[in-house]
Amino acid sequence: MGTAELACASLAALLQEPQCKVVAVVTQPDRPKGRNLQLTPSPVKVLAQQAGLVVLQPEKARALDFLERLAALQPDAIVVAAYGQLLPRAILQLPRHGCLNVHTSLLPKYRGAAPVQWAILNGEAETGVTIMQMAEGLDTGDILTQQSTPISPADTSETLHDQLAMLGAQLLVPTLLDYVAGRITPRPQDHSQATHARKISKEDGRLDWTQPASVLCNRVRGLAPWPGAFTFQQAPDKPRLLKIWQAEAVEAATGSPGTVLSAGKDGLVVACRQCALRALVLQREGGRALGAAEFLAGHPIRPGEKLG
Repeated sequence: MGTAELACASLAALLQEPQCKVVAVVTQPDRPKGRNLQLTPSPVKVLAQQAGLVVLQPEKARALDFLERLAALQPDAIVVAAYGQLLPRAILQLPRHGCLNVHTSLLPKYRGAAPVQWAILNGEAETGVTIMQMAEGLDTGDILTQQSTPISPADTSETLHDQLAMLGAQLLVPTLLDYVAGRITPRPQDHSQATHARKISKEDGRLDWTQPASVLCNRVRGLAPWPGAFTFQQAPDKPRLLKIWQAEAVEAATGSPGTVLSAGKDGLVVACRQCALRALVLQREGGRALGAAEFLAGHPIRPGEKLG
């Protein structure tokens, strides 16, 4: 059971394992996307169809007709990765070996929808993948295995997502086989250490210049590619949206938060509460992402201007 791109690596790993037979794939219904709102299948559905698998797409996982069809498959185990719905007890109790989840954090930290983004936003030095038994709570089940990985200062949520997708797939198959064979003892989570990684919204991308430059750099990295970090440049008609795709902290520079300190071939430097942020790749609404020097040549921003 999976929907997002993250789940494709786990499905591919199961398909390559001779001891595993994938009898069906469950994914979210096709959704309208793009400017023409054309119905588009999930990445998992595309992969499943390429492999000639049965694909089920219930609008709700608790729908009775879907539960009956799932039960008829008599699965030994259900593997879940980035599916997008909480599973009812009827599904959790259906397979004789239960349901296993591939979660992209070191549980109990970062339970919830956006663990990859929040690990970067909060400046974590490492994260990882947890394979867990599923329970009725949100990512509260017992831990089977975990694997950690460092977060590079250059990582964005996109690069870290791809790393964790592969790490999860590599960990999943041996964990599943060992668990079914009784070689793994599930370990309860320490619920007192749990943190929540809520879903990201577009407004999370707005840069608050009263925060330290280090925090804003993490926001730029953690929210790429979606929704992207942004601020506004004041203009006579209306404020202009300005996206920042790459940035670094400048320790020596200070000023009133949101004030442009310099703008040239070395980047757009904006004062923060502590230090300053140097924007290296920028984009105006409706335009394309450009290096700072090229961007500023076509869209001048002058020292002393206020962003926000």
